[in-house]
Order: sequence, then C-alpha cells, then structure tokens
Amino acid sequence: MGGALLVPGLMQSVWAAGSDKPELETVRVGFIPLTDCAPLIIAALKGFDKKYGITLVPTKEASWAAVRDKLVSGELDAAHVLYGLLYGLELGIASKPQPMANLMTLNQNGQAITLSTALQEKGITDAGGLKNMIAGQAPGTYTFAHTFPTGTHAMWLYYWLASAGINPFSDVRMVVVPPPQMVMNMRIGNMVGFCVGEPWNARAINDRIGFTAATSQAIWPDHPEKILGTRRDWVEQHPNTARALVSAVLEAARWIDASVENRRETAQILARRAWLNTKEQYLTGRMLGEYDNGAGHRWQDAHAIRFYHDAEVSFPWHSDGMWFLTQFRRWGLLKDAPDYNAIAARINRTDIWRDAAAAVGGITPPSQLLRTSTLIDGSVWTGRDPERYANSFTLHHQGA
Repeated sequence: MGGALLVPGLMQSVWAAGSDKPELETVRVGFIPLTDCAPLIIAALKGFDKKYGITLVPTKEASWAAVRDKLVSGELDAAHVLYGLLYGLELGIASKPQPMANLMTLNQNGQAITLSTALQEKGITDAGGLKNMIAGQAPGTYTFAHTFPTGTHAMWLYYWLASAGINPFSDVRMVVVPPPQMVMNMRIGNMVGFCVGEPWNARAINDRIGFTAATSQAIWPDHPEKILGTRRDWVEQHPNTARALVSAVLEAARWIDASVENRRETAQILARRAWLNTKEQYLTGRMLGEYDNGAGHRWQDAHAIRFYHDAEVSFPWHSDGMWFLTQFRRWGLLKDAPDYNAIAARINRTDIWRDAAAAVGGITPPSQLLRTSTLIDGSVWTGRDPERYANSFTLHHQGA
C-alpha cells in the first residue's frame, strides 16, 4: 500500500519467527475521517506496520455508532475511537457491557466548539454571551450537537457550557450528529452550535456558516482525545499482534511530530479521497497550530493537536480514563460511584504499551499512572480522589 511513500529502511521486520511473531498478519482498524486518525493512516502508508510484521488495513466508517458496532461484533480488530465511547461500552452505558481495552492514546487536543454565524451576527461570541441569550428563552430553544453520548465531544461541550452556568441537559437541546454531517446540519439550521474534531470546524469557517468559539485545548490543555481501542478478548488472544500494532502506530505518531514538513505531508495525505476526502487547506493550518477563529482572531496555539511529545501523548494514563468516569457521574450517566482505579487499570493496557515502547526503542515510560491538569473553570484534576472531584461541581445533572 502506497509503496512510494515508505520511509527508507523500514521494510525489514524487527520480529523473527518464534514466540514474538504476531498471531495475525492483517489487522483491520476502523477510523472516522478526522485529522486525529493520522497515526493509523501514516502507520499503514509509511510501512511502519510492516516493520513489526503486520499489515494494517484502515477502514473508513460513517459514524461512531458504526465503529462501536463493528468493534463489538469483531468485524474490526481495533479502531480509532472516542475515549469516552470505549469507557461507556465497558460500563454498559446505553448498551450491553463489553470488556474493552485502550491500547494507547492517539492524540491530545485539536477539537473545537463551533457556533453559527447567526449567533455571531447577534453579538454572541462566547459562552457568557450564550448564557445571557438562553436566559430569556424557553428551555431547549437552542440546539447543540456532539458526536456520541459518552464521547469526548459531548464531554467538552457539556463542560464548556457548564463553565458559564448553562446546564447542557435542561437549558438547551442536545442531539447526536456524525462528524462529516455537522457542517451540513448547521447550514440548514438544525443547530446553533456543535463540538467536533477537525477538519469540520475549519470547514464551517471556510463555508462562512460558523466560527470557533472555543478550542477543546482551551477547556483542558493537552487533554486526551482519540484512542486505539479494541476488545479485551482480542488482546488476550493476540498479545503479540496488539504489541506490534501499538509499536507501528507509536512510530507513526513520532514521525508525524518530528517536523513541520512531516505534519504538512500528513495533511496532504489525509486530504486524499481514501481518507478524509477534503481540501488540504482545511487541515494544514490547525495541524500546524495556526488558528483563525473566523471572527477576527488569529493565534499560534501552544496546545495544538499533537501525537507524540516524547511518547507522553500515547501513554494510556489511568487518570485520563478516570476523568471521563467523573463526568459520567456528574451528568447522571453513572448512578453510583464506580471503582475508578480498578476500571482504569483493566481498560488502559499500560502493559501492552510498555512492551511496544520497548520494541520501538528510545522511549522512557512515565513513572506514574496519573497526571495533573487544570481545566477552564479552574478545577484541578489529579486522579487522586475521583469521586470527590465528580461531586465538586456546582452544576450537574439532576439526580447525579
């Protein structure tokens, strides 16, 4: 696949025949056409997969629900998937519980909340303006969209609205829309705001139907976003394949972040019909951290999308997974306090990641499973007292 694109010297496999050989030769990995699927596509096109004795076959999916269903059925071996979707599957939120595994984080940052130009024309440019506008209307007058009920975009949107005192469940109406359909739905007036990954926020600006009101990294700098997810039984049945897959994708992530030139080339590749099927110009700016919000503000973002950052991005931090559990509690998706640590420990496969990182070489694994972050409302997340954190929010879903 794409032999002309191969990085020189990669075609020699690091695995000899024997106990380390991957159990599967071909690995089917689903993806949604978003910028943050990049490590999977680059791993397949640049030959990083072959280096570890597998052939990665990326398969484009239409929605996160389709990714979920194909993962559960076994039609996919693994997938580019929303962090919260995987945790929701494990816990049986709106579905039958399924034992899942997070092999690595694919990226941090790089999502955004878009508001319509109709709101901009009314002088609404931020969450505070929204709060004032909504206060004078009947509940549910304004509709907002995210991409999956337990997904990252839902959590960023809820958090951003709540930071301004807007209850995302009672003050506004929420709907689920697949990423590629966001811009079209805003164009025809189905919602006034949405949260999604790129390139759809940049596309809304280009089409002059919306502007970026907030980036996801403004809500949580260096937040976890998409992960490489699979079923727990798949990992148990194919441990060598899982390690090879993570090694290949980890090397691809390192290649993308190695230079501006590599990021530009990645944008060129992703724009092609087989992958995102969009214009390169919608991808390159925000891949490089060059932001224009479509409302007169331009900046170089210090927390733009990143894929590697000395492997800190990809490590499956337990605290990252636990944060989504705290938000499930906050918004009533979990009625009782879960065993935060135990759930994160069984889903986030740091064992597979460490073996893969050792195979790649030159990587020093983090010494801890938790990391500390400060979010837009000033709350500090450490992972050390998750239930207290979940209960610390003034604004939450009734009954949560």
